[in-house]
Amino acid sequence: MIMLTKLDGTTFALNSDLIETIVENPDTTIHLTIKKFYIVRETMEEIMEKVIQFRKEINGVLDRK
Repeated sequence: MIMLTKLDGTTFALNSDLIETIVENPDTTIHLTIKKFYIVRETMEEIMEKVIQFRKEINGVLDRK
């Protein structure tokens, strides 16, 4: 899960496995595989970095077993 911020300032956790596409036009819109979408304050690059960091953390936990 990654933490993101809606345009109204509300923070929420998103299951990054559900991300299908991210578009900046100019607001960042995340389209999910379940046909929902969210408009967020973070840039596409920030979201991608959050997903990469999350996956590194998860893989680190799995590697220790």
